[in-house]
Amino acid sequence: MELTGRDFDKIPPRNLHVPVIDFARLWLAAEQRYERERSWAALGVVDACRWLACATVRLETDRTFLAYAPVTGRTGLAHEETIQAECLAAEVLLFRRPVPTWLAERPGWLESIVATLGWAWQRSGKPPIDVPAHIPG
Repeated sequence: MELTGRDFDKIPPRNLHVPVIDFARLWLAAEQRYERERSWAALGVVDACRWLACATVRLETDRTFLAYAPVTGRTGLAHEETIQAECLAAEVLLFRRPVPTWLAERPGWLESIVATLGWAWQRSGKPPIDVPAHIPG
């Protein structure tokens, strides 16, 4: 998804416990990485960022939809209560045994979501991917 300044302007600061500018830089780097890699791990960061940002996702087919919660699939705008619930659901799923087949087929996806939510909402750890000092685009 190609991001614009308008996408960044719409990021709700209340959905983050990190500076919006740091989150915006991470989101842009994640989208660019996903375009290059198309890996499950990269998609996990993108999914979490889009949802936290209450983004409208634009597909190559020009179809648009509101980003949904990555783990629970909850629709609607992210807000404090749903973000906390999503963090909990992601952590519970991370430790679920046996690992569901659908999840095993998505290597790195859930771990990336947990890391992104942990950094952006819970202020734990570091950003889930390296963010270059200068991001083209």
